[in-house]
Amino acid sequence: MFKRLKESSLLFWSLEILIVASLIWVCTNIGFLFQPIGTFLNVVFMPIVISGFLFYMLNPLVKVLMKVHYKKFRINRTGAVAIVFVLLIGILAWGSVSLIPRLINQVSQLVSNLPSLASELQKEATKLVSNSTVLKKVDVSTYMKQFNGEISKYAQNFLSSLSTSIVTVITTITSVTIMAITIPVILFYMLKDSEKFIPAISRFLPRKQRPEIVGLIQKMGDTISSYISGQVIECLFVGTFTAIGYMLISQPYGLLLGVVAGIANIIPYLGPYIGIAPSLIVAFTQSPMQVVYVVIVVVIVQQVDGNLIYPNIIGRTLKIHPLTIIILLLAAGNIAGLLGMVLAIPFYAVVRTVVIYLFNIVELRNEEELRMQTTVYQPQPAKASKATVKNKKKS
Repeated sequence: MFKRLKESSLLFWSLEILIVASLIWVCTNIGFLFQPIGTFLNVVFMPIVISGFLFYMLNPLVKVLMKVHYKKFRINRTGAVAIVFVLLIGILAWGSVSLIPRLINQVSQLVSNLPSLASELQKEATKLVSNSTVLKKVDVSTYMKQFNGEISKYAQNFLSSLSTSIVTVITTITSVTIMAITIPVILFYMLKDSEKFIPAISRFLPRKQRPEIVGLIQKMGDTISSYISGQVIECLFVGTFTAIGYMLISQPYGLLLGVVAGIANIIPYLGPYIGIAPSLIVAFTQSPMQVVYVVIVVVIVQQVDGNLIYPNIIGRTLKIHPLTIIILLLAAGNIAGLLGMVLAIPFYAVVRTVVIYLFNIVELRNEEELRMQTTVYQPQPAKASKATVKNKKKS
């Protein structure tokens, strides 16, 4: 009997493996049939992801506007969403008129001046080596020649790709245009009908676990929203005040380098070092004192951010130890590179929220079971006999 069961299970699993292998082989040979589905998912996926990011960033502002009231006047959700859209369109219009042309101008200047910057960097490096007794033993010229060659190659490739890849530019423009049309529509309905999302999902959930699952979804949404909105505020603060500081010290390409510092600040703890690196290279080609000024600006901005902005906006919601963040960044960087370092902290925060919420639910259920057991098995007081009752009445 045991041998028959063993042979039947072996036959079953061998058939399963054979069916899976045949399905994989068939799908690889008819991959052209799935190509339209893949292109459709690629077209739909990016607008939904960007709209979701903007939703979690702007939803707290919508909630704040809904709390504003004057006597009987209150702002409903549609009005709050309309106000947010007007503000967002105004910011985008101001950026496209005043900010983006300056950034494009500085990027083009930086790309065209890369060879001269490399030569200036080589001169300053040779001066530093000649004045230092320790660095004289190091052959810096060969490294600088390799560095100059790599920079010139990157500059030539960049300029040639801009001039030759006309088809890529056209396809990019069309995809950006489609996304610019679809993202505001998706975002509007996300912000307007977000309160209907959880009741619509709760209909398909089992009744017993419905409150716990709904509460978990709300907790996850609050965690993601607080992290994204806080991270955007922090990056805007760092980028804006770093650019202002660079302009005050007359740092070349100050606006572009400030934007780079703000974008790099998405990565906790390591972002400031990544953001200051290009600014230090540019400052080193100017003078050693300019390097000192750049370091002073970055230290002041990062101190204000680390002591005021980050603890009050992100630190209260996440409550993650700095050592945990560093370990997560190192692990995620080795696994998935820069994208993993950006997504590691919000992913860990969501998983941590889920684990804590489930642990609290289990503890509450255990406490309820203990209460039920104590109420059921609580010893009842013994009934008095008839004789004692009669004696009490006589007395």
